Amino acid sequence: MRIDAHQHYWKIERGDYGWITPDIPVLHRDFLPHDLSPNLKRHQIDGSIVVQAAPTLAETEYILSLAEGEPSILGVVGWLDLNDPAYKEHCERFSSHAKFVGFRVMVQEMPDAYAILEPHFVEAMAYFAKQATPVDILVASSQLDPLVELLERVPGLRAVIDHIAKPNIAEGAMEPWRSRMHEIAKHSNVFCKLSGMVTEADQRNWELADFTPYIREIVGLFGPDRVMFGSDWPVCLIAADYDQVMDVLVQALPAHWTEEERNKLFGLNAKRFYKL
Repeated sequence: MRIDAHQHYWKIERGDYGWITPDIPVLHRDFLPHDLSPNLKRHQIDGSIVVQAAPTLAETEYILSLAEGEPSILGVVGWLDLNDPAYKEHCERFSSHAKFVGFRVMVQEMPDAYAILEPHFVEAMAYFAKQATPVDILVASSQLDPLVELLERVPGLRAVIDHIAKPNIAEGAMEPWRSRMHEIAKHSNVFCKLSGMVTEADQRNWELADFTPYIREIVGLFGPDRVMFGSDWPVCLIAADYDQVMDVLVQALPAHWTEEERNKLFGLNAKRFYKL
C-alpha cells in the first residue's frame, strides 16, 4: 500500500483558515479530493492521511465528513484543544468515526513553546500515550528544546514529527536542529515525516541538492522503519508541484535502500503508525 501521509483539504468559505489569505493566491482557493486525485494516480498512491489545517473542532468535523464518501482518504488527523477540560470527550466523539486516526499539536503556533511543559499539557500527553493515540507534532526547529523535554517526561508518546521539524534549509543550517533531532530519535515510538521541506528552502531558487543533507540525516537517525513520505499538498505549491516534491525525496534516498525499505517509507510505516 502506497500512502501520502500528510496533505490537506480546505474550503475557504468555511472561514477558519486564518493563515490562508489572498496574499497567498496559490493557496487561496478550495482544494478537494478531485484536485489531488491526478497526483495520486500518477504516482500510484492508494490514498492519503488528511491533516487538519485549522485549529478548530469544526475543521476536524469537516474533514471527517469529507472522508465519509471519499475512499482515497485513509485517515484523518484532527485537532483538539488540550487547554479545554473536555478534550477527552471531544477525542472520544471523533474516535467514533472509523477514519479518525489521531490529532495534531500545533506547537509552531504557540507564542511560547514551553507551554507544552505545563502540568495539564504533560498530563494530557501522558493520557494519550497510555491510549497509544497517534499524535502529530507541528514544530519549528527553534522550538525543539521543550519538545525534547516533553518526550523525556512522556517517553511512551506515539508521536510523529511533521516536516522534519522545519530546519532552515534556505540558509543550509544544520545545528542545533541536528542535535535536537538526534535526541528525539532516541525514542523508538517517535516517527518523522519527510514532508514540508520545499517551503523551508529558498522557495523560488531551490535545487534538489539543497535537501539531501537533511533527508539523509533524518533517514540515518530514524531508520527505514520510522519515516513517512508526505507531500504537504497543497501547501507545497508555494514552492513546488507534487512531482517535484516526490523528486526531492527520491533523489536523496540512500542508493543501498531496498525495495522493502522504500515501501515502508512510501506507505507501510504510515499504515502501522496510524493503525490503518
